[in-house]
Amino acid sequence: MESAQIGERVAKILEPYVKDTDAFAKRSDTTKILDDLKVNSARLVDVILAFEDEFDIEIADEDVDDVETLGDCVRLIAARLS
Repeated sequence: MESAQIGERVAKILEPYVKDTDAFAKRSDTTKILDDLKVNSARLVDVILAFEDEFDIEIADEDVDDVETLGDCVRLIAARLS
């Protein structure tokens, strides 16, 4: 699966949790999930679980700590899919 396809699916999963819709509309690989999109850190667990279900992968807790941006999400998921 290509990065662009993963990115689209990641965005669909994140959208319900986004508090800053303007930042979401202008998102890029460097958009920070917590700081820019204002996703509640408590909701991040729900997002990770949704990623696991959507892509049929497992994401280790320590890997989640390294995810700050949308690009980080895409790279992490792409690595799990390969």
